[in-house]
Amino acid sequence: MWWFAATHANLLLAHRRADRVAGPILDAGCGTGGLLARLGATYCNRPVIGLDADVGACLCAAAKSGRPVCAGTVNALPFADAAFATIFSVDVLCHRDVDERAALNQFYRCLGADGLLILNLPAYQWLMSRHDTAVDNVRRYTRGRIAALLRQAGFRVLFASYWNMVLFPVMVLTRKLLPSSTQPSSDVRVYSPPVEALGRAATGFERLLLRRGLRLPFGGSLIAVAAKDAAAGAAHA
Repeated sequence: MWWFAATHANLLLAHRRADRVAGPILDAGCGTGGLLARLGATYCNRPVIGLDADVGACLCAAAKSGRPVCAGTVNALPFADAAFATIFSVDVLCHRDVDERAALNQFYRCLGADGLLILNLPAYQWLMSRHDTAVDNVRRYTRGRIAALLRQAGFRVLFASYWNMVLFPVMVLTRKLLPSSTQPSSDVRVYSPPVEALGRAATGFERLLLRRGLRLPFGGSLIAVAAKDAAAGAAHA
């Protein structure tokens, strides 16, 4: 689906722009392994590990990616301090079973000095919809709120931007304005080739802007990159 393709491409772009330390990579909340497989193929010379709370998803992710995956929660990561150089986490802090502050503290603990945390999150609490209910999201974020949470956890925010801006009006229209069923229903599905092409074209254009370091002013999703600086880490400890 175009949205997953764009998410993965945006996260990898963010990592390439900010990466400072080679070392192990964690996909925290890897689901069935789409991003984990992409990370494993991109960073074939680095240890890449997945974690998910759902055992079935872990088995699927391991088979799909060929990388080790463990069952566990981001609220209490089962890894040693400073175990990773980079942690990716896609639409995890928003989940009903996640304590966002505990998870950010765990990410901080498990990153080494100068390590990177790269997040993708749904944007705007007022945009909560039956899609969020279907996928167990209980919160959505603004750029300011995630930046504040990251700083409270000890991180230095390097970059934060909305994305999925071009199609945002369509998203608002379909989720909030048009009559629809009240039953939970996810937007994740197979779309027609024209819709898929439109989604890829729109997000591809946005990625050109993100590649230039531009911060998009609004959008349906949010990407944030934060660092655990050596000096900040000593002070936070």
